[in-house]
Amino acid sequence: MKKYAFLSLVVLFFATTAFVVVQNNQKTEASEHPRIEKAIKELEGAIEYMEKAPHDFGGHKADAIADSKKAIKSLKEALAYRAHKDNKSGK
Repeated sequence: MKKYAFLSLVVLFFATTAFVVVQNNQKTEASEHPRIEKAIKELEGAIEYMEKAPHDFGGHKADAIADSKKAIKSLKEALAYRAHKDNKSGK
């Protein structure tokens, strides 16, 4: 039983370490691509604004929020891809 507990701790440690490395690489990519990072922040602000708005922007509010969230996801994936490629090439 102790063997499995130790193995679980080792797996948890490596998973946490890998997550931190990926996060740091993405932050580095964000600093190397400030326009993309700014676009993400602006879209997040627009989503927050639209969610709080009392009107529905002529029926476009829900689609605009969904599309903005999709764009943020794509931009973050682009930064993650660059971070992964740069990490593999030793940049």
